[in-house]
Amino acid sequence: MNIKQLYQQYFLNASVLNKLIILNVFFFILQKVSAGYLKVFFALPLDMFVFLKQPWSIISYGFLHGGFRHILYNMLWLYVFGQFFLNIHNGRRFLNLYFLGVIFGALVNLFAFNLFDIPFYSINSVLVGASAGVYAIMVAATVQSPNMPIRFLFIPVTFKLWWITVGVVALNLLDWNSNFGGKVAHLAGALAGYLYMIQLKKGNDIGEFIGNTFDWILNLFKPKEKTKLKTVYKSKNNSKSVVKSTSNSPSQEQIDSILDKISKSGYDSLSKKEKELLFKAGKQ
Repeated sequence: MNIKQLYQQYFLNASVLNKLIILNVFFFILQKVSAGYLKVFFALPLDMFVFLKQPWSIISYGFLHGGFRHILYNMLWLYVFGQFFLNIHNGRRFLNLYFLGVIFGALVNLFAFNLFDIPFYSINSVLVGASAGVYAIMVAATVQSPNMPIRFLFIPVTFKLWWITVGVVALNLLDWNSNFGGKVAHLAGALAGYLYMIQLKKGNDIGEFIGNTFDWILNLFKPKEKTKLKTVYKSKNNSKSVVKSTSNSPSQEQIDSILDKISKSGYDSLSKKEKELLFKAGKQ
């Protein structure tokens, strides 16, 4: 099986969550093979003047990691909490939130490093890791379904989702002398996830600009399609066109109401019909 076949079978057919994990692993391997050369151009420099020379690093730093344990823990939590998030929301919203966390983690570090004299930063600090995006997904999934039960292999205890999230965030607050920039990114990502869900309940996807930006970039590389002319036939009995809606998609008000119910009583409190509506919304 050649590389093209592997790409088509295992990447193109993968879910949006698995694609993101595959990309992180791919760039981690590439980072190791390049002996750190990749880090020079794609890690996030916290010095503002250096950052302005490589602004793409506000996204690219999220695909680099400091070591095997770093990427292992990030991908583990991303896989666990990403599935909970995607049970209700679609892939586009998942990516909007993930990259919102990555960007927010970068911006908070840039402002903290350049505006405040914080001794925990080193002079040539750079930031790497997907942690900000992972924490955004983690907190959003927890706000969405705080009492969702979860069990791990070989551990005979059922945890609630919010127990794990609070524990992980609390551990992040320990030992600020170690990896200060990373800890700031973690908390910034967590805050982004919380704000995202609060605004989503009001009908606002504050990460939609990210999806729109990616769409614009992708459209630059798409070949222009020729416009096809359509023949429109008018009814003999009525010259006005009649359009019938065949969509059974749930409205945004229904989804917001169900999400509000989940945040108050948990996912298990939903009726069968409400779960079906969420499933339909997630497939759109």
